[in-house]
Amino acid sequence: MITITAILRARIGAEATLRQALLDVAAHVARNEPDTVDFFIAQGRDDPTVFTTYERFTDEAAMDRHNGSDAVAAFFKVAAPILDGDVVLHTCREASAKR
Repeated sequence: MITITAILRARIGAEATLRQALLDVAAHVARNEPDTVDFFIAQGRDDPTVFTTYERFTDEAAMDRHNGSDAVAAFFKVAAPILDGDVVLHTCREASAKR
């Protein structure tokens, strides 16, 4: 399994916009990406400007399809002007999963 963890920070006041843009990607994933096994979104409890996604893919081809999708491109059009800093990405091979 290939995973991506992304950490994003919204500019203050743009949290709702970033949240909705991420939820739009999640809706696309649910409808169109059977090889994206999981797509989780979390918003910081202590700092609501911080968002984390955790994405699980069956293989690298599935990850590439997701990252190259129109939904991800649309997300970055919305997110680019409201992000506070760079997106931090960690792409990994899953070592363990609780089932």
